[in-house]
Amino acid sequence: MQGDSFIPGDSEIVRQVLDGDVDAFAILLARHKELIVSIVIKHTPARYVEEIAHDVFVRAYQALPTFKGKSTFKQWLVGIAVKTCYDFWRKKYRTRDFPMSSLSEKQQERVELIVAAESDRLCAENDSRKAAVELLDWALAKLSAEDRMVLEMVYLEGLSVKEAAGLLGWSVAKVKVRSFRSRRKLRTLLTGLIDVERRDL
Repeated sequence: MQGDSFIPGDSEIVRQVLDGDVDAFAILLARHKELIVSIVIKHTPARYVEEIAHDVFVRAYQALPTFKGKSTFKQWLVGIAVKTCYDFWRKKYRTRDFPMSSLSEKQQERVELIVAAESDRLCAENDSRKAAVELLDWALAKLSAEDRMVLEMVYLEGLSVKEAAGLLGWSVAKVKVRSFRSRRKLRTLLTGLIDVERRDL
């Protein structure tokens, strides 16, 4: 019982770091690293996860003076993680290109299924889950960073509009509008892909 009373909370550790005990930040890193990795791995390619997770903590350390305790440190850190993933797509994948000819006939069939059904349900029920995921990744890579993050959070992860707004630092109204428009863009993109491939047959 005596030992428990000496375990500092996140806010206390933040104060220690800001007071000059820089090494105390390692406690926050160890305490929250698993959570941050779990978030980053949902939104970015596996080969970049370690690099992006590291970037999250660098940003958090640099932004510590702005932490006012209005939310928990954990919530504040999750927000930084989401925004870091968003920046990754904005910087790295805005001009990403995949040739239409790289899609096999089976992949084209998966596109039609994705357009006709919810992508997450399709991935769970279909034997060709990998093919469906690849197609969805292809389509998401064609969207802006904003559209991609909203689609992933609201439609693929099942977060509420309010939860997504809090993590992205947007208004609820903006998330509602963006989620509607981004889903429509995704369907248009996938439907257009089908039409192009059919014309080439």
